[in-house]
Formats: sequence, C-alpha cells, structure tokens
Amino acid sequence: MLVAMAGLPGTGKSTIAELVGARLHKPVVSVDPIESSILRAGIDGDQPTGLAAYLVAETLAESIIRSGRGLIVDAVNAVLPAREQWVNLANSLDEPLKFIEVICSDVELHKSRLAARNRELPHMDEPTWHAVEQSLDEYAEWTGPSALVPRLVLDSVEPLGVNVEQALAFLAE
Repeated sequence: MLVAMAGLPGTGKSTIAELVGARLHKPVVSVDPIESSILRAGIDGDQPTGLAAYLVAETLAESIIRSGRGLIVDAVNAVLPAREQWVNLANSLDEPLKFIEVICSDVELHKSRLAARNRELPHMDEPTWHAVEQSLDEYAEWTGPSALVPRLVLDSVEPLGVNVEQALAFLAE
C-alpha cells in the first residue's frame, strides 16, 4: 500500500508518518530532506527544487513498491497536481493508495509548534507562520481523482497516540 500524507507544515504529519511507519515496518520517504539534499548539492533555490523533490520521492516510491513493499510518503501535498501524482503512481502499479491528512485546529498551538521546530535540514529554513498562512491560501480542496481515494483527517490537537492508533486502524481497513 502507498500512503500519502498531507497537511500544512507544523501540523505533525511527519511525526505521525514516522510512528506509523515504524509500527508497520514501512519506509517513510520524506520530501523535505530530499529538497534539502538538492539544495546542498548546489542547485539554485530559484529552480523548482520542491517539484524536483516530489519527483525524486515518486521515483523512490515506485522502486519500493516494485520491490514488493509499501511505504509512506511524507509531504505537504497541498495542490491537486501533487496529490494526483500519487494517484497516478498507485494506478500505474495497481497499488492501493490512502491519504492521511493532518490538520491542527488550534491556531496558537500550530504557531507554537512551528516556532519550536528545528529539523536541521541544511539549506532549508523552517517555514514562518506567514509562509504557512500563504500555503493555506494555496491549499486545494480535495477534488478530482484524489477526492475518490480513501482519506483520513487527523487533528493534531488530539493526543499523538490516539492519532497514531486511528491512522493504523484506517490503514488496516
């Protein structure tokens, strides 16, 4: 199974992805460290490094699926083309796909998590609250092919353990 995470930066999707991946013994392919590596290699930040990172993640996901394993893709997946990338990959490989979207309904909690975050990714600054607000403006509704894929929405104001158990139950369905 291909699991694609979705949600704004700082909502807790990476933490949930890592914990679910560990419980299921599935690799997690995360777009942000890939983009950081692209920037570290000297590719200019004015280039479409985000898109490049998604394409590298897609190539890795395809290889992992072809080897007979499932995986979790950790990415914002805010726009329809990003979501449809995973739909198209799953369809091309005849692999089940599920989305797990993580939100944070408490704005102050979201801001504080973002402010405290330090992932130590070379050449990538942590997003500011202003950048998250801009991402929210660009965050697409779930329409088109991705709207037909099973999707679980988790709110990170809930205890982490509860969200992980809900994700595991959803993936077991």
